[in-house]
Amino acid sequence: MNKAGERLYNGIVKENPTFVLMLGMCPTLAVTTSAMNGLGMGLTTMAVLALSNLFISLLRKVIPARVRIPAFIVIIASFVTIVQLLLEAYLPQLNKSLGVYIPLIVVNCIILGRAEAYAYSNPPIPSLFDGIGMGLGFSFALTCIGAVRELLGTGKVFGCSVMPDSFVPIRIFGQAPGAFFVLAMLVALQNLIKEKRKKAGKSYEKIGSGCSEDCMNCSDKGCSRRFYDADAGDSRKEEKPAEEKTEQEKSADLEILNLEKEEK
Repeated sequence: MNKAGERLYNGIVKENPTFVLMLGMCPTLAVTTSAMNGLGMGLTTMAVLALSNLFISLLRKVIPARVRIPAFIVIIASFVTIVQLLLEAYLPQLNKSLGVYIPLIVVNCIILGRAEAYAYSNPPIPSLFDGIGMGLGFSFALTCIGAVRELLGTGKVFGCSVMPDSFVPIRIFGQAPGAFFVLAMLVALQNLIKEKRKKAGKSYEKIGSGCSEDCMNCSDKGCSRRFYDADAGDSRKEEKPAEEKTEQEKSADLEILNLEKEEK
C-alpha cells in the first residue's frame, strides 16, 4: 500500500482521521462553527502534515530511535511556525478565527501518529502522499461538520444564505454541544454506509497503514496476520497424515511385542 493513489484513498476513506480513527477531536469540535473555519483548519493541518511526513521520512535514517519523538516535535513545530506566519500575513481574518488552535497543531495526535506509524519507516514519496491523504480526510471531515453546523445554526454555508426566510436558526448548533451532535450524526451516517457496503461485499473496514511484513517486530496487536497465517492451515493439514501414520506404527510395534511375549 505504498502507491500514491492508495495512500490518498486510505487517508480520505479507510483511515479518515475524524470519522474512522477519531483523532484530533479538540480542533474538530472547537473550530467548526463554520465551513470556512473547518476548511481553513483542515488545509493548514494538511500542509504541516505533508511537509513533516516528507522531512521525517528523509531524515529517518539519521534520527536516533531513542530521541525520535522530540525530533518529530521540532520538525513539526518548525512547519507550524512557518504556516502561522503565512496566515498572519495573507489571511489575518482566518488566523484570528482559528486562534490558539494553530500553534496546537504541534501536538496534534494525527501528525505525531502518522510520523511514528508511517513516515519514520517508509520512503519519502509515499510518506508525502500519506500526509496529503490524511490531511485531505481531515479537511473533508472538518468542512462537513462546519457546513452542517453553519447551515443549521445560521441558515448559511460559506457565508451564503441557502435557507428560506422562514427558516428559524437552531442556535445550539453554533455552540459547543452542536459540535458533538453533528459529529455523532455524521459518524452514524458513515457507519450506515459501511454496513451497506459490507453486505454488498465491498467492505473497507480493514485499516491499511502500510504493512511491513515484519510480524516479529510488529506493534499492531490488532492485526489478524500476527496470529494467523494462511499457509499455516495447509501445513497443519499436511502434517496430520504423518501424525496418524506414527500412531499406526506405534500400534503395530505394540502388537509385535505382544506376539513375542506370547511365543516366549
